[in-house]
Amino acid sequence: MSLHFTEEEFQSAWKELDEPQLDGGWEFFTETMGVKIHRRFDKNTGLYEYKVFGVLATCTPELCADVYMDLAYRKQWDSYVKELHEKEYEGQKAIYWEVKYPFPLSNRDYVYVRERRDLDVEGRHIWVVIAKSAPETPCPERSGVLRVKDYKQTVAMETDGACGTKVFMNYFDNPGGMIPTWLVNWAAKSGVPSFLTDMQKACSSYSSYCMKNSK
Repeated sequence: MSLHFTEEEFQSAWKELDEPQLDGGWEFFTETMGVKIHRRFDKNTGLYEYKVFGVLATCTPELCADVYMDLAYRKQWDSYVKELHEKEYEGQKAIYWEVKYPFPLSNRDYVYVRERRDLDVEGRHIWVVIAKSAPETPCPERSGVLRVKDYKQTVAMETDGACGTKVFMNYFDNPGGMIPTWLVNWAAKSGVPSFLTDMQKACSSYSSYCMKNSK
């Protein structure tokens, strides 16, 4: 029983792998590096929510899910991570994540909860990870770092029928402050495809990382 996410959220996530749900204001945004990105304008914030569809050709979905969940390993391969760890805050587990922003912008940090489920859907194996910000978590804000209080990300992964992984990602992130339009566009157009490419490389090195750290 999940304290943070509903069964419906997990079910709707994997269904996007079969039939992308793009009614209700979604528009095609860009296609780059084999990744298609759609977006929907959020009137409350003036920002966009994104849906991403793509394939990681060289790694299995189980491996992708393991790499995606491994916070310690992400600090090795994601150059934008300044700090990342899971801890308990007054009995409540949450993840603290500080992200490097280019000068002269302030870094952003997140406090969020997440859950992974490995689903069996009529013989299909599908991995779903859902995360969302947890602003009620008693983690004090830091001087010089802006706290992101409105963040969500869902990832669904299954085999592409060969040696790779079919990926669906849905995310929204309100970084606050005055973010230049060029940076927002760069993050959407280049940041996510680059992240997936970096994660694919990270998958290829994961077994050697695990062996090295098990000694």
